[in-house]
Amino acid sequence: MNEVYLDYNGSAPLDPRVAEAMVPVLRDGVGNASSAHRFGQRQAGLVEAAREQVAELVGTGASGVVFCSGATEANNLALAGLVEGAPADRNRVVVSAVEHASVAGTARWLFEQGRAKVDVVGVTEGGFVDLEELDRLLGPDVLAVSVMAANSETGVLNPVEEIAELAHSAGAVFHCDAVQMAGRLPVSVGGSAIDLLSLSGHKMCGPAGTGALVGTRRALLALRPLVHGGGHERGLRSGSLNVAGIAGFGVAANLALQERGSESARVGVLRDRLVEGLRAGLSGVSENGNRARRLPNTANVRFEGADAEAVVFNMDPVAVSAGSACSSGAVEPSRALLAMGLSRDEAFESVRFSLGRFTTRHEVDVAIAKAIEAVERVRALTQGGG
Repeated sequence: MNEVYLDYNGSAPLDPRVAEAMVPVLRDGVGNASSAHRFGQRQAGLVEAAREQVAELVGTGASGVVFCSGATEANNLALAGLVEGAPADRNRVVVSAVEHASVAGTARWLFEQGRAKVDVVGVTEGGFVDLEELDRLLGPDVLAVSVMAANSETGVLNPVEEIAELAHSAGAVFHCDAVQMAGRLPVSVGGSAIDLLSLSGHKMCGPAGTGALVGTRRALLALRPLVHGGGHERGLRSGSLNVAGIAGFGVAANLALQERGSESARVGVLRDRLVEGLRAGLSGVSENGNRARRLPNTANVRFEGADAEAVVFNMDPVAVSAGSACSSGAVEPSRALLAMGLSRDEAFESVRFSLGRFTTRHEVDVAIAKAIEAVERVRALTQGGG
């Protein structure tokens, strides 16, 4: 079976070089990284080496890296942690309409619990945050602004520096979910831009179950922990560390940094080949989101008259997605596409193709052929009433 994996935005395959680095830790690593004896200190050394590697990927110091179980936990810690430590006169959080469920859900929970007021800023037809609307929403009571660097479904890039400037002008902390952007395009913490940034290991060919919240000293000091216990990770995330996973995350971050430029250029060519092939083989093909400002690996394609879920099913064994991984089982269409102004029918006709490190030209050609076959089949069944 000629399997092809084009769902990197959902989860990237583990790089064999990362697995190779993890095996000795899994096999021989013993001891709690918090222990004072030599076994524990060897484990702690691996953690600190990984902390340096993750910090380097996002242009900051190792002391700003707080390891978590993934970006979902990091996003929760950023928003809920800020609210828990907030002064009484700053009780409002602003999030974008296209945030990942771990940001949108956390904001909703904070609102439902009466812990924070929440405003949602819309996006343009191109899929990026409407800066004028954000500016109107900001005020002295805004504690935090949370906007992702790149959307997982469309790949559209947000104007991070401009958002940060607006947030800071209102005295707010700027949190950025950079899961999709880190490792593909440069992104950094501190300076005049991002105060808190979330990362996930398995989105950059590292192990699942690893991630980090990276922040400036000031932003991290403003947080309160959500998990209590032994005071690990600067007192912000208690629990014995997943040393093997963290070591693998560090190697993945290092590889992403070293290969980011060449890989983004290579994958961008393949992404364009994919879209051009779909357009050449089918009518009624269009792309969602601003094509001039998006990740090099992502194409969100609408096939007019063809239900996306049916297309995805008929493309097997080529793996693509009809929405983000966290909402792929939902009956409702993509929130991100609806926020961009697409109708429900248009959103239901949209498929995400996301390429990555191990995608080949041959695989892209296989995917083109399977997609054309699947769309034609679904359209024929729809038109025939079958």
